[in-house]
Amino acid sequence: MSEPVPSELVHALAGSTRRLPFGAPIHYYPETRSTNDVAAFLAERGAPEGATVIASAQTAGRGRMGRGWYSPPDAGLYVSVICRNAAAAPFLTLAGGVAAADGIRSATGLPVEIKWPNDVVIAVTAGRTRRRKVAGVLAEAASDGARLRYVVLGFGINVRPSAYPADVADRATSLESELGRAVDAAHVLVGVLDALGTHYRALADGRRADLLARWRELAPSCSGARVECETGRGRAPGITAGLADDGALLVRIGDRVERILSGEVVWKV
Repeated sequence: MSEPVPSELVHALAGSTRRLPFGAPIHYYPETRSTNDVAAFLAERGAPEGATVIASAQTAGRGRMGRGWYSPPDAGLYVSVICRNAAAAPFLTLAGGVAAADGIRSATGLPVEIKWPNDVVIAVTAGRTRRRKVAGVLAEAASDGARLRYVVLGFGINVRPSAYPADVADRATSLESELGRAVDAAHVLVGVLDALGTHYRALADGRRADLLARWRELAPSCSGARVECETGRGRAPGITAGLADDGALLVRIGDRVERILSGEVVWKV
């Protein structure tokens, strides 16, 4: 069962007027397996669009392609929101990435970037560019045939330093580690929900140009970066060549351009 929302979150959310429809009602858990699972459970039982699940820890958090998301107590923001608009659904992963990046930027000033499709990273250049992950986004949809029932959009944001598992330790970081100071997690959350609400309303109205433009601004690696990706002809090296208007990553491989909508992309720089 959910518990009373911490006072710092209540105060932060009360001062925001742009975040609608997200953040009401809030279901808060000191610990749960996965906020996406809780949000899906609530959505199945009629929870309204905008209902938001927040946890201080997850015991079985997950990311893209079935990977785990390390979610220790009080070290991050683990948040999932219920979305029900079919027009917005195809672009929710992009919207989530933009919202997370802009929320972090507005709350902390940290110049984070997006790495396709759903990673929020900080670029570190020391001889060569390395991108360390501070946040990720996971959209999971439920439908009846062709009819969308809902999408759960989850965010994991590393706020405070933690002992990351060995398989991600060299690729993960936190907002406080990068800034060298304390970060108000509630302020970050409000920024993320504000930005998400703005883009979600536009997508619901059939307007996606601003979202795509902002995503491209925040994702310099979507053009000119060396990658390896899975294609219909197998795994191949290539150079990123931009973002298509439907959200596909464009990769130039030899004399052709491949559209990558899913699957693994390995970034070489």
